[in-house]
Order: sequence, then C-alpha cells, then structure tokens
Amino acid sequence: MVSCKTDSKKEVEPEAEPITASAAITGNYVSDGYAQKDEGYDWVAVTVNELENDQLEIKVRSRADKKRPTCTLDVEVYKETDGLYYTQIEGKKVLFRFADNSLSIVTDDEADSSALYFYCSGGATVEGTYAKIDGDLDQDQIDQTQFSKVLSLQDVGFNVSEIAKDGVNQLTVFTFGLPNEFNETFDIKDQVVIGTEVEDLNSDGSPELVVFTQNTENQKGMVHAFSVNNMQSMSMIYFPPTEENEAINKGYNGHNEFALVETKLVQRFPLFENGEKTARLRQISYNLVEGEAMRQFVLSTVSEFEE
Repeated sequence: MVSCKTDSKKEVEPEAEPITASAAITGNYVSDGYAQKDEGYDWVAVTVNELENDQLEIKVRSRADKKRPTCTLDVEVYKETDGLYYTQIEGKKVLFRFADNSLSIVTDDEADSSALYFYCSGGATVEGTYAKIDGDLDQDQIDQTQFSKVLSLQDVGFNVSEIAKDGVNQLTVFTFGLPNEFNETFDIKDQVVIGTEVEDLNSDGSPELVVFTQNTENQKGMVHAFSVNNMQSMSMIYFPPTEENEAINKGYNGHNEFALVETKLVQRFPLFENGEKTARLRQISYNLVEGEAMRQFVLSTVSEFEE
C-alpha cells in the first residue's frame, strides 16, 4: 500500500468486494510508513467521518512532529455506489473506493492525476491505497490542523487553515497569485472554522474571501472577511458582531448559519425566548460597502419566518 508517493504510475490491483455499511467505512486509514512511525518513517493518514445524505467527510493529514506536514486535504464526498464515493477537485473527478479494510484514492481519469499532487509537498500525492487501523491516530505525531481548504477566483488563490496551538485556535490565511501576497495568522481563541467561501461581493473584478467560525461553547458565530484590492493586495473587512447589533440581536443565542448568495452575505439563526429555542428564524442579508478605515458589511434586509 502506498500513499503520498512520487511515482504517478498506478499498480493494477485485483477488485475486492466493496464495503456497504457506512459504519464499516468510517475510521482511520494510514499509509505504509505508519507501521514504522517510531523509527522515524513519514506517514499519511485519512480520517473518514459520516455525514448526512450519503456523504462522508474526508480529512488527509500527515506526520508533523519532525518536519512540515507532507499532505493536507479536507473534502466532502458523495456516494456513487456501495463502497464508492466521489468528489470534484480542481474540476477533476476523484474516486474514493472502500474495500477489504482499505481505501484507495484515484482520479477517475488517469490523465487528471496531477490534481492530487497540489495538496502535498515535495512531489508527493494524495493518490494511493491506505489500510484501515483500529483506534485513534498517534496524536503526538499527526498534524494538528483542524480545518484546511484551498479556494480560487479570478486567478487569485486562497489557503485557509485552522490549527490548535498552546490551547488557542489559530486561523491562518494566505494568498497566491497577487503581486503583494497576504499571509497572516489570527488567534480566534475558542472559535472553530466551520466554512469558507469566495465571491466578488462588490462586483469590482477582485474577489472577497469570507471565513465562518463558531464558538464551541455557546455556538455564536463570527465572520472573518478579506477583500482583494484592485488585484494587487488583500485587506480585512469589518463584520459587526451580532450580539452588539441592536437591530438584530433580540432573541439571538447563537446557532448561526452563514452563506454567500450572489453578492450578499446571508446570516440565519433561530430565535430564543426565556432561554428556550422557538420555531422562528431570523434571516439577515449584508452588503459590502466602502468604509472610512476599511470595507465593511452593513445590514441590507432583515426577515423572520417559521422554521
């Protein structure tokens, strides 16, 4: 079994019976080097979690205690047939085949295999076959990145990641493709990243990056946003905290949902009364506008409806 290999030639393996039960699919899968991790060998792991609607969450992480992580990838995959799932990476179809306590990752078209090199360093690739193990991965060695996603729009790329360091969650954002690259790390304390999207929100020909986070205790959400300036550099956007905004904070107690819809930022959350969740939802849309010190999100519409 090989993972994060530099040889792109595929080996022909006999077909195995697919795994059909999602409970048998979920868990941790590792490359060959994991068996000799205590001898200093590099290794890569794939963690598989079950989501709703026949979807799986795939997280690829590698050893990170001796050098920088080799491979990092987070994707959601969709069921095609029993034991076979797929997703699109860089516009290429990637297959995840579960069979006989193993997971193989390949592109549907062998000519597209270069798409799986992008998420690894040193000429390595996510492509390969991984063996399922019992129990947890070695937490002393594994990359502690909690979230990782690469996005692009209008020839600008964005790398968004979150890592827990010394008990504090840190959000790192960097760009590629700009004359003046942006590379910043922010302490988000007890917030975790729950998603990120990119869109040209002010229709000026340069994209905006929006990162959604949520407090792990009270489920209150926050937006961390960034705007590309005339395709030259990137700066931060101000988002007004919901609990401080008197126009919308009555009945607010977290549990936000965020999304970019066309050129607007949309927020939705349930309303609470006397500490109890009701069946009503409040939905807010924001416009991106120029501010005195920086661009900012301002309220556009507010509506309420039954869940």
